Amino acid sequence: MTGSVTDLTGRVALITGASRGIGRSVAVALAQAGAQCILTARTQGGLEQTDDLIRQQTGQNATLLPLDLLDGEKLDTLGPSIAARIGRLDCMVHCAGELGVLSPLSHMQPGDWERGLQAGPLTTWRLIRTLGPLLEHSPAGRAVFLTDHHAQVPEPFWGLVAATRAAQDAIVRTWVRELPQGSPLRINLFEPGMVATRLRRLAMPALDQKSLTPPEAIAPRIVSLCLPGPQPQGTCIHFSMETEKIIPR
Repeated sequence: MTGSVTDLTGRVALITGASRGIGRSVAVALAQAGAQCILTARTQGGLEQTDDLIRQQTGQNATLLPLDLLDGEKLDTLGPSIAARIGRLDCMVHCAGELGVLSPLSHMQPGDWERGLQAGPLTTWRLIRTLGPLLEHSPAGRAVFLTDHHAQVPEPFWGLVAATRAAQDAIVRTWVRELPQGSPLRINLFEPGMVATRLRRLAMPALDQKSLTPPEAIAPRIVSLCLPGPQPQGTCIHFSMETEKIIPR
């Protein structure tokens, strides 16, 4: 983030899944860029660890909102709560996610699909519904949703991930098309590739984690999508350490 310390000064950013992995790295990078950060995740302890990192790096504190995104009624209050406490929201980066069940489709149970749909597309829709009005009111609103390459290229045993991520992506792209003409809000999908996270270890325990991209390496690119100024709209950005490509909407 060299040279960008003040780029987000005065702007308010919310990060989901901020207790570990990509969410934690993005939260720290946004704070380093000057943003006032609102952190949400299930675990209070994980949020406090992220807050400690932010304080060490910037001398500032984050706002901590422990929240299980699967609790739809509480999630619905997130936007009104931010409006009442802070009065604005300029950026939202949705990093929270669940791996779900990796299994042949015929072996899955209805409960697997119900939880996967709730954690994926339904949570995305609720976030848009509760935070959209604040982001659309910002003079330079930004929203970034992490996605997975299986949404475009399904593979055996990854059917639940493929279906729920594809549904999430469709919801996000629909939101883009529903924006009023001339809206300053910019909304994009970000596919981080193979990153050394807890979910990746769960999915591929035999994979050498040292061979994967560390979360800290991709955080600056995600932060760059939150900056004011010209930004893509409705794209899916696939990131790797070697190359980066943008998949048009």
